[in-house]
Formats: sequence, C-alpha cells, structure tokens
Amino acid sequence: MKKIITYFVIGIATILLMTNPVQASSSDLFLNQLDFQAQINQDGSMNVTEKWNIDIEDTNTLYKTFKTDKTKYSNITNVEVAEVTNGTNQLFSKQNQWSYHLPKGKYFGGLNNDREFEIAWGVGLENSSATRTYEISYQVEDAIAKYNDYAELYWQFVGQEFEIDAKKITGTVLLPTHANSKEEIKVWGHTEDLNGEIYATDNNKIEFKIHQFRSGRYVEVRTLFPSKMITYTGREENTERLEQVIQEETKWADQANERRKRKENMKVIASIVINLVAIILTIFSIKSIIKNIKKIKTSKKLVPSQEIKYYREMPRENATPAEALAIYSKQIGGFNSSTHIGRIFSATLLDLSLKKIIDFQVNDKIITIKILEENPEKLETLKDEKAIFEFLKNACEQNHGEITIKELEKYIKKSQSKVISLKNKIDNNTEQAIYEKELADKKGKDEKITIVACIIFLFVGLIFSTILFGILAATKDIKPIGMIPFILATLIQLIVFCILSGKVNVLTQKGIDENTRWKGLKKYMEDFSMLDKREVPELVIWEKFLVYATVFGIADKVLKQLKIVYPNMNEQMDVNTYGYMYLMMNTNFSSSFSNAITSSMSSAYSSASGGGGGFSGGGRRPDGGRRWRWRKIDEPY
Repeated sequence: MKKIITYFVIGIATILLMTNPVQASSSDLFLNQLDFQAQINQDGSMNVTEKWNIDIEDTNTLYKTFKTDKTKYSNITNVEVAEVTNGTNQLFSKQNQWSYHLPKGKYFGGLNNDREFEIAWGVGLENSSATRTYEISYQVEDAIAKYNDYAELYWQFVGQEFEIDAKKITGTVLLPTHANSKEEIKVWGHTEDLNGEIYATDNNKIEFKIHQFRSGRYVEVRTLFPSKMITYTGREENTERLEQVIQEETKWADQANERRKRKENMKVIASIVINLVAIILTIFSIKSIIKNIKKIKTSKKLVPSQEIKYYREMPRENATPAEALAIYSKQIGGFNSSTHIGRIFSATLLDLSLKKIIDFQVNDKIITIKILEENPEKLETLKDEKAIFEFLKNACEQNHGEITIKELEKYIKKSQSKVISLKNKIDNNTEQAIYEKELADKKGKDEKITIVACIIFLFVGLIFSTILFGILAATKDIKPIGMIPFILATLIQLIVFCILSGKVNVLTQKGIDENTRWKGLKKYMEDFSMLDKREVPELVIWEKFLVYATVFGIADKVLKQLKIVYPNMNEQMDVNTYGYMYLMMNTNFSSSFSNAITSSMSSAYSSASGGGGGFSGGGRRPDGGRRWRWRKIDEPY
C-alpha cells in the first residue's frame, strides 16, 4: 500500500514541476476585454480611448497612472470617463482635487501626490460585485518623435505592474494620413509572454491583439511611419532613425525567437516526461489492480454463524459498556465521537452502581454519587471501567468520597486535559481487552486502516489529476494523452480498493457472532413493547439491559416502553429498590454526562498546546477601496 502512495506522489510531483502552472492574479478584478483606439494627429499628439469590460468585486475606485517623462510625452489633457450602458455613454463628472477614493460617477485627471499623472474613477462597488464597461479618453501631447526619415510612436499601453488579468487585449492605431503603401509602415510589438500579434492592416492603420494576458506583464507598441505625416511636434531631432531602430528590434527579435525556441523545446520535453510518468504510473496501477482483484477472489468475508433478529439475553457476561459499543459499531481502534465517550461514561457509572462500587443517593431532588469501595478488586480485569472509576474517584476527593451530579458535570467541563486522557485510556484499554478475548484481529484492523487511507488518497488524487488534465489540455501547449489511461486506471483502482475494504475482517468469527448478538439485543430493546408480554423479562433484568441501552443511545426510548409494559412501576419503585433505574425514570441522567464530555473535549481540542484557535472577523480594506497602478517598463521581447 505504501508503494501506491509513493509512486502516486512522485508522479503528481513530476507533472507539477514540468508544467510550471501559472499563478492567477490575486485581485478581485478581471478584464473580459480591454480595447485601445489611438488616433495619431499631425501635431504629434495622440488621442486614446480605452474601453474596459471588467468584472469588479469589492472595489470602489479604479485608476491608472502615467510616469512623468518628458522624453516620451509632454502632457496629458482632455480626460473624460464614461460608463457604457446599453450602448449609451453616461459621462462622469470631474473632481478637481485628487483623493484616494472617489464617489461613484466622479473622476479625476491630473497629478497625484506622487507627481504622476493619474486618471481615476469611482465605481461604487465596495461591498458588491458586477460587470461594468467604461470608456476612458485622453490626449497625449507630443507622443510622436519626428526624425529626418521617419516619425516614431513608442508607447506602452499596459504596464508591468498592472495587476488585472485580461482574457483579451486589442488595439488600433490610426496614422494622421495614408502612406503610399503598407510597406512604408514599420511595426513591432513587445510583450513578455510572446503571445501577441501586430500588423499594419492598411495604409493608415495598425492593429494588435493579445490573448490571455497575465497580470504583471506589459503591452508595448512601436511604429515608424513617414515623417511627412507630422507637421509639428515638440519632440523633433535632426537625425536618421530607421537604421538604429531596425538594429534594436532585430536584436530583440533574435532574443525573442531564442526564447520561443527554448519554450517550445520545454513544451516537448514536458509532454514527453508527463506522458512517460503517467504511463509508468498506469502500468503500476494495472499491476496493483490485478493483484488486488486476486486478493478479493481469495478473501472470505466472515458471516454470523446464526442470523438473529432479537436477542433477549446478555451477549456476554461482564462485558463493559465500552466493549459492547466497540463490538457493536466495529470501532476497534478507538471511538471517533465525543458522544460515544459520553455514553460510555454514563453507562459505566450505571454498571459500577450495579456492582455496588458506587451508590446513587437522592435528597430533595439532589442526586449524589458516593464511593462505596476505594480499591475494587473486581475492576482489575476491566481496565476501561477502572479508568472511569479512577476519574470519578479523583472528582470525589474534594468532597470526602462523594459528589453531586451537577458538581461532576462542572468538574468534567473544566478538566479538559483529564477528559482527553480518559478517552485515550478507554480507547486503548477497550482495544486491548477485545484482542485478549480474541474478538478482533489486529492484522485485519491495520489492513483496514491502510486500505481506507489508500481510498482517501486515490479519491483526492483522482480529482486532482482530472483537474490537472483539464488545465493542461486547455492550454494546448502540452498534450497529456498519457494521463487518460492513468486517470481511468486510478478510478478502477479506487473501485477495487472499495470492494477490498468490504472483504477485510476486523472482527474474528467470535467477534462477528457477538456483534450479531449485540445488534439483536439492541433491536429487542427498541421493539420489546410490541412483542408478546410473555417474552418480556422481569423488571429487575432491565437494570442490566439499561446499561447497554445507555451506551447504544436508546435509553430514553427503552424507558418510555417500560412505562407502557409496566404501567404501575412508578408505584413500586424508589431509589432504594431499583437504584439508578429510578434516577433514569425521573432525571435526564442518560444524556447529562454526554453533553458535559462533548463540551469538554471540544474545548480541549480547540485550545491544545502548540496549536491555536481560529481567527475571526477583520477587514482587508477598512475604507473599502482598491487601486491598480500602471507603470512603464523598458524590457522588450
């Protein structure tokens, strides 16, 4: 079983390392499309309109900034912001003073506190989410540099620190006039992921597009066109430009091509490794499937020697409540619920009362537990009951050997570490006693635990590998064909292990037979009022039965039926004649300790040393705002 987990982990780790999955943006914003429309004017300025179709969540202000750089442009003017609704632009009103957050419907266009030019607008979605479309327009003065041979636009439309993913970015750049031919227009595009396209699509038009833009990248456009198209600009230089730009772009293009080549090679290597690992794991899974199918065929599931519907006797004399519950529920390795421990505690107190080790006394509706034997020899072989008795004895020491029910409940609730220790003793002692009585098989229990662990691991692995396959297939960069048989083999292996789990015998034949008798007794206690009254034992026998009715969680139901079968029992019953049965008839004894122990264990586990409790509340943005910055970078592709 360990080999399955080892090989599976190695395979998945290899797949993850080779695929190097992309991390998504951490923001609550996503652009479905970002479109740029840029018109270059004869005076060297450029009018830009940006159209944002964006999913927004918990955000009240969006903005972008432009680094102040006189070598790139001289000023930004004529800013307008509008929300597009049903094809109609609803203009925002301008706010002249910069502020970190803007009201809905307001925009700001000017220098911020960092002396950067900023365009910001209020969206009013600080506590909600929606999809919105905005148009932001502005004019960039002196965006064009004019040389003797060519004019140049070198502009970054999206900056590197832009923290919003975009499904698609598109753009159109229009020249002031038409060139004689498209060949007179030189265009280059820069983006880090090498996933963009740019073309001169007409004598006066340049178009570009990028698919699946990742935050933290950039989009940059560079174009040369005949200088005669520009009549005047504040950025003129008396020099030739074409040869220098071609040298730069050729160098960068060679670097980009080299990166593309390495990237393609890595995709091929990743595809080979992923599919090879998947095939190896598939072969291993098939071998495991064949081996476990043979094991299923040869395994024999133990069945009861005799089918029993109702059982009217004690399944085993001197069986402790913890042993009875463990055999009945097949919880051999420890009880998995604080409710079970609470029932065991209550039922064991009743059993200790029957054994005359403790006594219940009632005085003015106050129930007191009194210790009758300080060191009872009869508990030496009943170690789980002895552990509960020692716990009770410690609780009584402060009150001269006795304690009220209410005081015991308070003691349990404040003694978290002692309750956890008691649970461990009950689990260990009960398990050991069951092995000693040859009611369970330790090897079978260990095998069951291993198989269940493998089932959980395979189930998680199946979901994970299926999702990973979908991601890899969607990228179209890696073809994970080999993962298909691997996923199918994992599914079959999971089914085989589920079948095998049902074949494992945790209980021995002796334990299976006792399990059947405990089930029969429980069924009888639940239905006895509907049976022939001649088949109902004497009332005194029910004192012993109620011990196990308590541990099985059906004590209240049994008591209601006793009142039906013995309508006059209250008249002949008092605390001295029928002991704890009287208490159970007149109090909520069967559930009081369960509630106290559940509360104590929950408190203990939530404050265990070295751990820590949960954190709650808190806000990410006390003022509700969010702002996303654009900055220039110079790295081309």
